[in-house]
Amino acid sequence: MRLPQYSAAAGRRAVGRHRGRFGSLAAVTALAAVLAGCGGAGTPAAGSGGSATPSAPADVVEPLAGAPEPRLPVTVPSADGKEVTVTSTDRIVPLTGSLSEIVFTLGFGGQVVARDITATFEQAEGLPVVTRAHDVSAEGVLSLRPTVVLADTTTGPAEAVSQIRDAGIPLIVVEPAKELADVGRRIDAVAGALGVTSAGDELKARTESRIAAVRRTIPAREERGPRVAFLYLRGSASVYLLGGRESGASSLLEAAGAVDAGKASGLTKDFTAITSEALADAAPDAILVMTKGLESVGGVDGLVKIPGVAETPAGMDRRIVSIDDGVLLNYGPRTDRVLAELVEQLYPEGGKDR
Repeated sequence: MRLPQYSAAAGRRAVGRHRGRFGSLAAVTALAAVLAGCGGAGTPAAGSGGSATPSAPADVVEPLAGAPEPRLPVTVPSADGKEVTVTSTDRIVPLTGSLSEIVFTLGFGGQVVARDITATFEQAEGLPVVTRAHDVSAEGVLSLRPTVVLADTTTGPAEAVSQIRDAGIPLIVVEPAKELADVGRRIDAVAGALGVTSAGDELKARTESRIAAVRRTIPAREERGPRVAFLYLRGSASVYLLGGRESGASSLLEAAGAVDAGKASGLTKDFTAITSEALADAAPDAILVMTKGLESVGGVDGLVKIPGVAETPAGMDRRIVSIDDGVLLNYGPRTDRVLAELVEQLYPEGGKDR
């Protein structure tokens, strides 16, 4: 598929339109999915100088042991104000990648019949794509005869959601996750909709325990943690953004013992265009990017050519933290792995139990 050609201003307008409709984290995920789904990753990333880059873990989810045993029917609240009754989990369609992760991890992988383009993990690869960047194909979904559809408030267009519901398909809307505190809530919502609340409790406990274990590896420090700027990059579309308080990355950075440099510098919005002045105010010690975003600007060598980057402490030290697009801001069952990668790259000297 041919990549859309955006000017920098057009790219920012596109993110702005998504922000108004879906919210900050959804805007980034939506645009990332469009660009990633069209192919063309760009130039391979260069080494990241001052930080250790771990080998990427296998892109798989880890289901709970044992087959799920749903207790159906169940009637659950949907985030759009409706009550929805689910009578069968034989054919499940999750309409976001993060919801797919939860469904597969609860043990329902064999019943999932379609995926969103952001469900990039190995077990979902062979499934047909019915959603691209929150653009749902109602006809595609209905052709697969689902018995239950899971969406979140970023799913659209509204006409497609209505069309699926009007066909008599149970469709549950879940609030999106924006921070670590949302992980358990999302798991509870999906597990409840599928009739496996006890499995949801088990998965929630496992996830929280693993996140806590990672946090114990963060080196104890007397001084403040590193200031880290989250940059959203899509070089092929001329999109270069600096994350602020509402970007979705703050909770993850703070859990890793770091300071969100954009938030600390007073950026109250989700994202703002990268400028030399904004980067100087943020003064990051390290820069966090998505892997495909880094590739799209030509790796670290290309990143430091973006105006203002080379003058920051992070740019001068070439201290870049790169984490896979498909998991970075999902806030779900694999968030412990994301946090572990972040900690490993931020503290290459190694951590220890507190």
